[in-house]
Amino acid sequence: MSGAHVRSDSPLDPSQLRFLTRGVTAEEVAAVTAVLTAAAAAQAAAAKEARADSGPDAWSRSQRALRAELRPGPGAWRSFSG
Repeated sequence: MSGAHVRSDSPLDPSQLRFLTRGVTAEEVAAVTAVLTAAAAAQAAAAKEARADSGPDAWSRSQRALRAELRPGPGAWRSFSG
């Protein structure tokens, strides 16, 4: 196969493939093209799902570490665990 990457939203063109085996039939080219197209579509769908299920973004995650405001007064330092 050539070094070019195929976009997952476009069908795979058999001319983009390079077979090292000689005498490959048209049916074999079609079968390989179908398998690679299906694999690329499955990988793109899995990547899209992983992005959707990734949870909160980095900005939201960084905000979780903020603690509540410290208030002065009697007993204010009692709960401090520094």
